[in-house]
Amino acid sequence: MIQIDDVVVSLDVFREKFLCDLGACKGACCIEGDAGAPVELDEVGELEEVLPIIWDDLAPEARAVIEKQGVVYTDEEGDLVTSIVNNKDCVFTCYDENGCCYCAIEKAYREGKTGFYKPISCHLYPIRIGDYGPYRAVNYHRW
Repeated sequence: MIQIDDVVVSLDVFREKFLCDLGACKGACCIEGDAGAPVELDEVGELEEVLPIIWDDLAPEARAVIEKQGVVYTDEEGDLVTSIVNNKDCVFTCYDENGCCYCAIEKAYREGKTGFYKPISCHLYPIRIGDYGPYRAVNYHRW
């Protein structure tokens, strides 16, 4: 690990080669795991603000989850995360005709409908930022 001020960076961040290749993974990071994507408290308002813009792109099951519990929830570890459908898909996940998933928020951003791209944890993935008291940690998440 390398420490820079109050941030500890895993050497994996420097060693591993990674990029978003939606064609290869079909959006696995949006549909795999036991919780939604980590969300910063100040991003909750952004998610709620973009909701009317993307509502029609969301699956009926995702809309039902949002209506019941909102766009985020607190997971078992006490982290604020995006709501999920059937303990799997992020509520903002949509699918194209080839079965490849994409983020409805990112789609709206690319179409110029919103200025919010998506939560920073999604932006940075597979990099994850952790808060450990006096330190922040930057880690590479491995599948």
